[in-house]
Amino acid sequence: MARYILVVEDDPDIRELLHFSLTRDGRTVVEAESAEDAQILLKRDLPELIIVDWMLPGMSGVKLAKSLRKDERTSKIPIIMLTARSEEADKLRSFEAGIDDYVTKPFSPKELIARIKALLRRTSAPEDDSLVFAGIRLELASHKAFVNEDRVAMGPTEFKLLVFFMRNPDRVFDRSQLVDEVWGRSVVVEERTVDVHILRLRKVLKPWGRDHVIETVRGVGYRLAS
Repeated sequence: MARYILVVEDDPDIRELLHFSLTRDGRTVVEAESAEDAQILLKRDLPELIIVDWMLPGMSGVKLAKSLRKDERTSKIPIIMLTARSEEADKLRSFEAGIDDYVTKPFSPKELIARIKALLRRTSAPEDDSLVFAGIRLELASHKAFVNEDRVAMGPTEFKLLVFFMRNPDRVFDRSQLVDEVWGRSVVVEERTVDVHILRLRKVLKPWGRDHVIETVRGVGYRLAS
């Protein structure tokens, strides 16, 4: 993926603010005014991260996120949803669509940049090796997941979550521990978000009958068990 951030936002003032803040932080920014324009840009080159507004003319940001997660070529690109909608139901709908972080308007450019850096850190490729558990194989350098040699498409947060579990099998972690380890201590994430990503991880593993490896320990949290 190219080293640029794609901003999908129809409000020119917000685009200008994002462009100024991100370029000042040393980022390269490409702008799109609609989801349709973004899809055209994505056919040419892939960004390292996408910031997308929920309310866009034509296709919404939520629908764009869903379409990107279904396409193997774009399924691993980190996505941050930028929106004025702050209700829990809206946040859950966004996470279920495949976004990795959620920032409400009005927002602090400094906080947004901190979230971008944290998201890129946790989705960057670690050492060149692999993890194997119960027929699941993760290639860490390429961020590829396999079950019985079949390629499994999953979002970057689900991949990071599974990496953490596979490095710590049979250990129970509560939601706050998972937030610290997967999202990072510098980012504010609601613990309910963990449940959403656990459900998404189970969903992608279910066709191979591996959804059961992510166990719920009632009253405590989650663990990886064969």
